[in-house]
Amino acid sequence: MDSKRVIELKDVSIYHGETGRSRREERDLILSNVNLTVDEGELVYLIGRVGTGKSSLLKTLYAEVELTEGEGRVVGFDLRKLRRRQIPYLRRSMGIVFQDFQLLTDRNVFLNLYDVMRATGWRKEEDIRRRIDEVLKLVGLEHKSYKMPFELSGGEQQRLTIARALTNNPRLLLADEPTGNLDPVTAEGIMEIFKRVTESGCAVVMSTHNLSLIEQYPSRTILFSQGHIAEVDVSTVLGE
Repeated sequence: MDSKRVIELKDVSIYHGETGRSRREERDLILSNVNLTVDEGELVYLIGRVGTGKSSLLKTLYAEVELTEGEGRVVGFDLRKLRRRQIPYLRRSMGIVFQDFQLLTDRNVFLNLYDVMRATGWRKEEDIRRRIDEVLKLVGLEHKSYKMPFELSGGEQQRLTIARALTNNPRLLLADEPTGNLDPVTAEGIMEIFKRVTESGCAVVMSTHNLSLIEQYPSRTILFSQGHIAEVDVSTVLGE
């Protein structure tokens, strides 16, 4: 695997339902013949109708869905050989941004980051505080570290989710519909953050239904349709 490559999938099939040793005919095939590479610093959009496999692919990349067919490597981890005890280390090497935020509602902004960092192996207090300052500044929340999640707007909560995903200096950020619940102006703010993230060398792979964002921030676009994926030209997607 190329040292700058963060995702490499070859002849991958992804199934819904039981995995592991279950018989293939007992599972529903979602995607087949998936071939995809992503390098550091790239922004890649995943588009397609609901149910076409975008979230399933993302879940496969962070080992929520087991890869049983084909070859897959993500941030240096071989998905076919991945043991259960290795999954936390895989996820510490990437950042994951969920549409529904999944914040700790009983803790303020600072503790939402601090407690996660402690849980993922950070030990030195000065290093933790310095990194929290860095990621909050990156997402524009440096003056809101004392706020509780319910005191933040939807856009601010999503920015906090991104800050949390960036605390471990990941090489890869996976985002599942990160702007789905946000108004257009707020969504643009999230894209500006992703733009800065890719400029720092971290790859961003995000699923989206927001074609206007793709028009404003054109980049590699992967279309999911009828059980397959294909890279498409942005102008074709937009009907231009």
